[in-house]
Amino acid sequence: MNGRVHGKVALITGAASGIGKACARHLAREGATVVLTDRDAGGGAAIASELGPPHVFRRLDVTDEPGWAVVVDETVAAHGRLDILVNSAGIGVMGNVETATLEDFRRMYAVNVEGTFLGCRAAIGAMKPGGGGSIINLSSVAGLIGVPDLAGYCASKGAVRMLSKSIALHCARAGYGIRCNSIHPSFIDTPMVDAMAAEMGAAMGDAAKARAALERAVPLRRLGHVDDIASLVVYLASDESRFMTGAELPVDGGLTAQ
Repeated sequence: MNGRVHGKVALITGAASGIGKACARHLAREGATVVLTDRDAGGGAAIASELGPPHVFRRLDVTDEPGWAVVVDETVAAHGRLDILVNSAGIGVMGNVETATLEDFRRMYAVNVEGTFLGCRAAIGAMKPGGGGSIINLSSVAGLIGVPDLAGYCASKGAVRMLSKSIALHCARAGYGIRCNSIHPSFIDTPMVDAMAAEMGAAMGDAAKARAALERAVPLRRLGHVDDIASLVVYLASDESRFMTGAELPVDGGLTAQ
């Protein structure tokens, strides 16, 4: 049976863990050829090996502009096209406007915003000759609502939200057939959220209590699962969502409905 993205070629950043890894598995299962990228060569190669040919891993630091050109050119050379880009790579460092360091702020901006910008620009150049494609940018509920202790993260994810809308309008008006949408998860059970809970736990004196506090913040009273996000990525990558572009899609257990 052909899957929902059968015959499409997808490139995923941050594919060695968390949401990116789940997206790789879901897109591969639904028939896409997946190019997994990450700075973590060991983790990324392990997932590519699990998926097997024709899926491959390529090391990529998303802040490296020449690196983007190499990976995208290699993808097109190997597979003849690029149809899907999932910008999943991201980092988060806790800190409010008074405690956050400029170094951390700039590092988050470089990965979360500049990395997304570079990926979108490279992908658009590769997608245009094929008549279109789907770009899916992972933002956050922190790009929709404020979080006091995530000043830099909020700023970066809000930028991803608006960058996605600008790209969507540009591509639509240029007639490229390229769609761009952003996904806004709340607390998903990933290594990043584990690290956040650990940091909160250090201040509270109990990591388990910190994790429970995150769960209570969500109306559904649980953390999300990576598959909750990857399932939406498949939809946005597929032709089922062909009339969707410039949308911001919360997957947050009701957090932003309050």
